[in-house]
Amino acid sequence: MNAEPTRYTRDGSDALETLIDRTCEEIGREVTRIVPPDKFQALLLGGGYGRGEGGVLTTPIGDAPYNDLEFFLLISGHPRLNERRYGAAIHDLEHRMTEKLGIEVEFKILSLEKLVASPTTMFYYDLVCGHRVTVGSPAVLEACAHHADPTCIPAHEATRLMMNRCSGLLFAAERLARSDLTREDLDFTARNIAKAQLALGDVILTTLGKYHWSCIERHKQLASVNETSLPLADLLAFHKDGVAFKLHPCPGTSTLDELQALHQAVTKVAWAVWSWQERKRLGISTATPAEYAHGGNKCPETSALKNPLVRLRAFGVKGLLGPLAFRYPREGLLNSLSLLLWAPDLVPANMAWLSSQLVTPVTNRQESIAAYERLWHRFN
Repeated sequence: MNAEPTRYTRDGSDALETLIDRTCEEIGREVTRIVPPDKFQALLLGGGYGRGEGGVLTTPIGDAPYNDLEFFLLISGHPRLNERRYGAAIHDLEHRMTEKLGIEVEFKILSLEKLVASPTTMFYYDLVCGHRVTVGSPAVLEACAHHADPTCIPAHEATRLMMNRCSGLLFAAERLARSDLTREDLDFTARNIAKAQLALGDVILTTLGKYHWSCIERHKQLASVNETSLPLADLLAFHKDGVAFKLHPCPGTSTLDELQALHQAVTKVAWAVWSWQERKRLGISTATPAEYAHGGNKCPETSALKNPLVRLRAFGVKGLLGPLAFRYPREGLLNSLSLLLWAPDLVPANMAWLSSQLVTPVTNRQESIAAYERLWHRFN
């Protein structure tokens, strides 16, 4: 467990620190009006600002926040029941504060009991090791110290992070292919490339049990990695740029040509990391994205007995048809992504296969990406 950070950013202005501080105070007052005292346990700020490494956006009128403000509301009792009881009011507060600040304000309803009882994930590790208690006892997470060991983060968490950041590369590629790119498209692309640059190194560290809640510390750890099968020089350079963007985001400063070239370079290295990670995790060697896509079970940590129930609830009877009937839906995402991102030339000949993976009929690449994104939002 680490001491709470004294700042929200590493080097943001006093005005920015004050803005975030007052925002946390205002949100704390609102939350404690919504949740009764006998149910309220604590309100935590997580994410970059909770870890003291929030992004600082330089503007003509001074420093501004860039990242989301991620709050974790601990309420005693079952989180789903509490979502029903308090969710509407909490989500209304999200909306109002998002409009007021101009950045996304998000809440996740949890309970201390669930945190204590749950197995370690990257999400819980980051929360327990890097947070600020904005309302409640500073010692509220003492019983969750078991989540603070990075060696306990399971390997499939690294794969999940890789899938999410490579999905960002896929969505960025779709925008880069447009003939009428907007400034928003360029900013989206730059942001998702930077997230992928950071994640490539983070995935390696997670797999090796060396992940750390601080992106600064992770970069130091990455420099000591000795995996000769990986392009470590490229990975270190990408990770350095990813850390820089995280701390000091600079959207809108790259040209289209620069973004296209960088996207291509990061995507190429991403396949090297992806295949390395999955070889470590699953013990499979896949020389090409097509080999990976048509390989075996990608989610062995899930239950073959429960997976059909998950699929039935998510897709209806059609989810039980085809080769993935007993597989977790995320496997279809992993398989599809490997072709859509790294082997787009094979996509036209694999429409029937993609339809089975995405549990919806698709007839072209654009439909495939749209179907992939819908499924990704449900099972990322």
